[in-house]
Amino acid sequence: MYRTVITLILAMFAIALVSPRAQAEISAGVTLDEDGIKSFRLAIGDHYGVPEKEVLVVHERKIPDEELPVVFFVAKQAGVAPSVIVQLRLGGKTWMEISNRFGLTAELFYIAFDKDPGPPYGKAWGHFKKNKRDQWKSIQLVDADIINLVNLKFMAERLGCTPGEIVKLRAQGHNFAAIHKQIKARKDKQKKSKAMASNEKAGKAKHKKK
Repeated sequence: MYRTVITLILAMFAIALVSPRAQAEISAGVTLDEDGIKSFRLAIGDHYGVPEKEVLVVHERKIPDEELPVVFFVAKQAGVAPSVIVQLRLGGKTWMEISNRFGLTAELFYIAFDKDPGPPYGKAWGHFKKNKRDQWKSIQLVDADIINLVNLKFMAERLGCTPGEIVKLRAQGHNFAAIHKQIKARKDKQKKSKAMASNEKAGKAKHKKK
């Protein structure tokens, strides 16, 4: 008991020696490393051609991170400013209602799957599968379906991976920011390894000529 108390006192003393600024930096660094939110938001801005500041402004208006890609995707397809989409969303409109207002239908969100992807994509996949293509315009998707499909489309295009990779991680319960972080880290590692191998090959060729 005595040793435990002494250990706690020493730990508190050590924390007190760290400046508030340093503590804040450590805290922020750990948070960013854990959730990958900053990287996710940066990717959204780059993919849809908007400044990071605009992405943050939309988020600060109480739009969840998982819905940020939907805001910019629908705005781009509708040819209106993101602020117009945000206003409608905050006004209580569903994503399907917002899309329909600008003449956009469920067909816009379609993604081809070789087989039933299962939850959380299976329900939307079923709507498209059981209806003929000329009937897709009448399909009414719920918010969860549109959010999942737009994020899937965004990350598959952005990261250059197959929808199946994202679907698998999503089925395991990972959120989109975490999925983006995981796949991006793997892709970056592959690029680095490929670059190192290329440099090594070039170095050997140069040495051989000598």
